[in-house]
Amino acid sequence: MTTTVADLGRAARGAAADLAVRTRAEKDAALHAMADALEANAAAIIERNAADVERARETGTPDAMIDRLRLDDSRIAGMAGGLRQVAGLPDPVGEIVRGYTLPNGLQVTQRRVPLGVVGIIYEARPNVTADAAGLALKSGNAVLLKGSSSAAASNEAIVAVLAAAAEGAGLPRAAVQLVPGGRDQAKELMRARGLVDVLIPRGGAGLIRSVVEESTVPVIETGVGNCHVYVDADADLAMALQILLNAKTQRPSVCNAAETLLVHAGVAAEFLPSALAALREAGVTVHGDARVQGYDAAVVPATDDDWAAEYLSLDLAAAVVDTLDDAVAHIRRWGSGHTEAIVTRSLAASRRFAATTDSAAVMVNASTRFTDGEQLGFGAEIGISTQKLHARGPMGLPELTTTTYVVTGDGHVRG
Repeated sequence: MTTTVADLGRAARGAAADLAVRTRAEKDAALHAMADALEANAAAIIERNAADVERARETGTPDAMIDRLRLDDSRIAGMAGGLRQVAGLPDPVGEIVRGYTLPNGLQVTQRRVPLGVVGIIYEARPNVTADAAGLALKSGNAVLLKGSSSAAASNEAIVAVLAAAAEGAGLPRAAVQLVPGGRDQAKELMRARGLVDVLIPRGGAGLIRSVVEESTVPVIETGVGNCHVYVDADADLAMALQILLNAKTQRPSVCNAAETLLVHAGVAAEFLPSALAALREAGVTVHGDARVQGYDAAVVPATDDDWAAEYLSLDLAAAVVDTLDDAVAHIRRWGSGHTEAIVTRSLAASRRFAATTDSAAVMVNASTRFTDGEQLGFGAEIGISTQKLHARGPMGLPELTTTTYVVTGDGHVRG
């Protein structure tokens, strides 16, 4: 018998009701069991992943996307480590957000509670499967995972391992479920209002736009990462070069990699020749404005498409700006609201930049690559939200909860 999205949703709702009252100790024990199971089954998972990678190569998938898809022992160990890190974090469920007593004696508390059933639609990155499952479970939610067909074998193997481990630890197996199939099943998930409480898309601009526009389930919108590095007039230029290279080249295929460099005119002549040479040596193609082109004949002329691009590759747009406010204006026009970095020794400049860029994260003298749940200290993330409602920036455990008001009286009635 074929299992439908509605069947999965009903099973998930039952599991969510169970998870909502589980103790931290029970959830943490399951997370550790899931981590151990991933490592114990690494060879089988990598074998299934190899089939996905080979199929991606045969269909001409870009190298950056294949890198996101590929698993090895190190990445599986990282997935397991992420689950253990989440187990070590405080449980948000039951946290008192605020509490007070009214003049009439009523006691009011606002408490964190799970969202319920969380659906995740994501592309190509099987590590997201473990991250999402772990964060959902710790925050008391059941999760429905809809990965892309390009990672179907990998995701099937990972979810089978995770669900069995959770069940072995005493939690409901339906706490972690994979939604099989293709686009039709994804659309069913988007329209499973009443069964799914919230939907989170994680992937490219096309996927996110499709989920936001087509879903009848409430959506927490994650965003693409057109991230900027701005080198201020007051920058330590050696530091700026180190940050730029890390932000662009450490892992170019991810959303927190830098895609645009903005350099203050006051330091352009000193900074750009060495920066462009270093980028060229690292294999980066620079798409620059006329002023940047003047420093290196290898620079490709930039177009509006370059300023708007999330390259996810060893490409970088670059421009010279006359003021900090010009840099901010460029970011506000072309940026995606993800992460911006400023390199400066000026406290006033860093404060103005942070106050005016209007992005989910601002790095001061640090790489854009730190916009990451694990790097910021709250475990694996469910995604980077670029919206302004409920959750913004890396979404960890608190962002996977909502709140309930509990009002306690002693026979109180309203007059």
